[in-house]
Amino acid sequence: MVGYDPKPDGRNNTKFQVAVAGSVSGLVTRALISPFDVIKIRFQLQHERLSRSDPNAKYHGILQASRQILQEEGPTAFWKGHIPAQILSIGYGAVQVYNTLCHAVGTMYRSEGPQVFYKGLAPTLIAIFPYAGLQFSCYSSLKHLYKWAIPAEGKKNENLQNLLCGSGAGVISKTLTYPLDLFKKRLQVGGFEHARAAFGQVRRYKGLMDCAKQVLQKEGALGFFKGLSPSLLKAALSTGFMFFWYEFFCNVFHCMNRTASQR
Repeated sequence: MVGYDPKPDGRNNTKFQVAVAGSVSGLVTRALISPFDVIKIRFQLQHERLSRSDPNAKYHGILQASRQILQEEGPTAFWKGHIPAQILSIGYGAVQVYNTLCHAVGTMYRSEGPQVFYKGLAPTLIAIFPYAGLQFSCYSSLKHLYKWAIPAEGKKNENLQNLLCGSGAGVISKTLTYPLDLFKKRLQVGGFEHARAAFGQVRRYKGLMDCAKQVLQKEGALGFFKGLSPSLLKAALSTGFMFFWYEFFCNVFHCMNRTASQR
């Protein structure tokens, strides 16, 4: 993965193998954590409080939202927006996906112009650098802490270390940058308010600052963290699985290289 080099750990993987390990780990991880992403976005776009006490709230908890989505839309709803991307990424069914994507792109361009493809860009760019930096910094720090806190006999299972430290790094970095992710989602659905009218209140935002101002005024400070719980589950599992599978595949390639060199 970008920013992480396996060679200091004594592995002799090539750059190509490192790239493959990163790509495959991302593919597997995305498939596993997609349901949490769907629930998180539903929470982010709901203007009503995430509480049973609000009669207008469609969703108020992870388990309740999971049951409702399953009942109303079926199990495939948890992978909406995910399966076509995964199919496209491995080159299977590319023609069908291409036609669907072209139709969506054409409709969006005709209705709102080229700027529609860049809605939510400002919070995305602002969040990229601190999130990536925090993620790798926390991962490195947590690995050092793990090695200091765990007795020598407990350090043999490196996969567990990578999973725990990766999960912790994901939780910390996601929490600190979460409001920007919420702003991005709210801005990205601008122009499609009529499509989500059945989910509750509908609001329009003029930009990043207006979005932040309206959320604070109408939903309170806690509004900045709507969907944080499924997001943290997603971040913990996503980062943990990412590093776990990345290290796993790097180790597989390392063993293959060592075996080949001994022939």
